[in-house]
Amino acid sequence: MKHPSTRALHAYWNQKRGHRAAPDRADIDPAAIRHALGDTFMLAADFVDELRFRLAGTRVCALFCREIKGEAFAKLWGEDSRERIEALLACVNDEMQGVVAGVTAGTGDGAVTDMEMLLLPLAHTGHARIRALGVLAPLVPPYWIGGMPVVELRLGTLRHIGPETDRLVARPFASTPAISHRRHGFVVYSGGRETPSGERTG
Repeated sequence: MKHPSTRALHAYWNQKRGHRAAPDRADIDPAAIRHALGDTFMLAADFVDELRFRLAGTRVCALFCREIKGEAFAKLWGEDSRERIEALLACVNDEMQGVVAGVTAGTGDGAVTDMEMLLLPLAHTGHARIRALGVLAPLVPPYWIGGMPVVELRLGTLRHIGPETDRLVARPFASTPAISHRRHGFVVYSGGRETPSGERTG
């Protein structure tokens, strides 16, 4: 994790969850993460199937030059990333797996900046609507933030954060690999080059 807000929020979330897969919404005290609040957001399922922004910090909104409360999270992403983002949201929401990812943000004029995104699950039961806590922040704030809105986000490398493991080797998402099975807390991806029969590897 590269951004200070990402590291601060993850450390706080990890402290609050203890031995659980994820903390409850009631466990989160905004005052305890006040230095990261500007880069922080919450996602909720408010009587719809898709997750929308319930809250978004001032610096997150400044990226888009508007208040994004109520907007669908997946709609901010380019078409080549949207399917993968929806899969990640399902992983966060249903499997209680956190994600830290590299993101590229682009404006309508072609300006781009590298960002870091953190998505962390919040425990929910019954009709609880708040589902996730996150950070979206530029690694080096560009001069145009607040003057030119980001019109598209693109997903880059990522790794998962779960109750059994806080590591997966970051890998490019040029294509979406199929998850074949899980083994001892790790996600095993299918694909790659197979070794022909009879050929030995060193």
